[in-house]
Amino acid sequence: MKPLLPAVMATFLLVGCTTSDTAEVQPIPGSITYGGQPRTKLTKSPPGSVIHNSFYDSTGSKVLETYILQPDRTLKLTRREIIPDFPM
Repeated sequence: MKPLLPAVMATFLLVGCTTSDTAEVQPIPGSITYGGQPRTKLTKSPPGSVIHNSFYDSTGSKVLETYILQPDRTLKLTRREIIPDFPM
């Protein structure tokens, strides 16, 4: 019974460490990829390049986004930070 206890404990700890891609950042109005990928392809930038975008949303909050250029020249939205007008 004693050798089984560490294995059971390790199983419960590893279950909490799983990752999933369901928490993917979705484009919002103002994002570069909102409504689909842009028509122009970034041909001079190498794949893996980081592209930053900033805009104001409908509530007046500043939005900072980070994209990564994929090998097929599409942009993948990887991060979004919303900065309120009056931080508390």
